[in-house]
Amino acid sequence: MSLSLKKASYRAAASLGAVQSSGGASHAQQIEPILTFPGTARQAMEHYESVFGGTLTVNAFGDYGAPEGVDPNGVMHAMLETPSGFTIMASDLPPGAEHKPGENIAVSLSGDDASELRGYWEKLSAGGTITAPLEKQMWGDEFGMCADQFGIAWMVNISQSGG
Repeated sequence: MSLSLKKASYRAAASLGAVQSSGGASHAQQIEPILTFPGTARQAMEHYESVFGGTLTVNAFGDYGAPEGVDPNGVMHAMLETPSGFTIMASDLPPGAEHKPGENIAVSLSGDDASELRGYWEKLSAGGTITAPLEKQMWGDEFGMCADQFGIAWMVNISQSGG
């Protein structure tokens, strides 16, 4: 699988939670952890659901037309919304991506205030490494990934509510 396909699969997996949770309505910006797993995201998220309670939503790669070489049953995006008000998101790594325990987490910033989120993006990516530019994606939102100057992985998703 090409690096660009890996990034596209991962970008889609990472940001669908913001798309699904927005429901087209305006909401405050959110910050949430995103965990990645080597094919065990479903089992991990079911475990976290048993620990924290709440509502678990799981979307497989096949639900969105899995690219060639990607397991259609693999988890593209999972989201656990807990009764305590926090959210955990997860996905399976695309084929060929290395699983590094301890490094399999990113921080997601999502919402629909484009100006605020672009400002965060500019400051977080300054002095860091942009791994996917902040740009419009196939699901309609703007999305980008970077590692800040301290090596922390960030994902920014700007929901396109209403068009």
